[in-house]
Amino acid sequence: MASSSSPPTNDGNVSGINTTRSGIASATALAMDDFSPSSIPTLKVMRLQAPHLATATSSSSSSSSSGGLLLSPTNQLTSSLLLPDSFGAIHVGETFVAYLGILNTSLDLPVRGLTVSSQLQTPTRRIVLPSRLDNTPTDIPPCSVGGGSSGSGVDAIVSRQLDEAGSHILRVEVGYISNGQKSLRKFYRFNVSEPLRISESVVRSGDAMCLVSITVENVMEKLPSTVGGGGGGEAVTISSVGFRASAGLKAQQITLDDDDTTNSSNPSETSLSALQLFDQCGRLQPGECYRYLFCIQAESEEAELRGIACGDDLGRAVFTYHKSMGEIGKAHSSVVVCPPTSYLKQGEDAAGAAINPKFVVHRSGLSVDVAAASAQRSISGQRGSLGGSSSSSLDDTLPVTVEPIDPPSTMELSVPGQVPLLIVNHSNRPMNLQLQLRLSVMTGVVVCGPSYISLGELPPSGGSCTVDVRFVALVAGLFAVQGCYIVDLLSGMELQQPALFDVFVKLPEEEKVER
Repeated sequence: MASSSSPPTNDGNVSGINTTRSGIASATALAMDDFSPSSIPTLKVMRLQAPHLATATSSSSSSSSSGGLLLSPTNQLTSSLLLPDSFGAIHVGETFVAYLGILNTSLDLPVRGLTVSSQLQTPTRRIVLPSRLDNTPTDIPPCSVGGGSSGSGVDAIVSRQLDEAGSHILRVEVGYISNGQKSLRKFYRFNVSEPLRISESVVRSGDAMCLVSITVENVMEKLPSTVGGGGGGEAVTISSVGFRASAGLKAQQITLDDDDTTNSSNPSETSLSALQLFDQCGRLQPGECYRYLFCIQAESEEAELRGIACGDDLGRAVFTYHKSMGEIGKAHSSVVVCPPTSYLKQGEDAAGAAINPKFVVHRSGLSVDVAAASAQRSISGQRGSLGGSSSSSLDDTLPVTVEPIDPPSTMELSVPGQVPLLIVNHSNRPMNLQLQLRLSVMTGVVVCGPSYISLGELPPSGGSCTVDVRFVALVAGLFAVQGCYIVDLLSGMELQQPALFDVFVKLPEEEKVER
């Protein structure tokens, strides 16, 4: 009996052939889709922002597009919303939010292979704005005859916090496939302005502390006045104030505390005056300003040992503000830098005396600046001759410094007081020094006791010693304690020191009563 058997089959080969044919068919279909007709997409861009209240005006010269005319009694409002014809006023610190809508207005053709990308071009750079449509090609089916179908378009929202002022451009590119790859680009130009003008002033108070005054002014343009004579204006409210100190430093805001309110054990019983409520609200109308005071101190051990020298970065102030309809923005000051000491001359008067417009109560920080300049020159290897006039560096001008330690701000008339003085040798060689307090140069406050004190030999590059000197006030008033000289007994070099400190001499209580 003969048995019939089927021929053997190779399933793997058949599967490979089918896969190849399927791949060829898919590639052919994609190639055909590239040359299939496609509708041209329509791009709509709108900025998303808080609304503004429009007020009716009685002026007949207002344009027909103004919000006041829309609310006039003679205008007939419709059920349609009115979209603004521009992005409006945009300020630094705000978050720019835009709505991107891509529509297919064709009734019979779809939009094939749609891609959307957006960029924000600032005055200095170009930033890519991510959205949910990135790297996801999609198709938009034809819209329905009646319109309003959810399948007739796609949309996305892009946002970016603005940190630069000037002209900005929103660049939106839409790609689609219609007889090949095609694209359309649209550019939307808008201007970003500064809402707040922030200025700072720094006063040194010791070797490792500075007082920073920050002034904030509302420089937004005023809005038209409302009906009834009310003043207009884009007012802002400062909701939070802070100072971001540099590494190794800490910042503390200085405020005025009322004893009647701060000492109350029950917060519910705390009462604030009208002036305190006004100061705490942070409300700024256009043209108004407010000032904040911060104390910047060294926090780390390394910063305390080094001190705060001229040119050191202290940090920057940060403000959070709210506009009239709740929009939130952030504003930063420029980096605040420690100023030079009052020793640096800023000119001379007719008599040749140094003029310094900034009054500093305690002339601290000079030795820190000289030490920093000496260290910088040691690193660069450009140290000049001691006392030479060819170099303008502070450590060459003043290789030895004399600085008071915690000098008094007030003194009583005819009552001697002791002040410790720190003498530091910043030069690159040892010196045999003598401290001289010359009475002929001192006015109002003079030395009480030995005026010439031998210090002995001080080692180079930071060698120091401390001596106690007694001073007595002869006249009431405000005086600068001066007349201090340092003499090198080996070379005969004489260094005149700047005024040590400023002090106010008070009258005795008996004389106050008599006067």
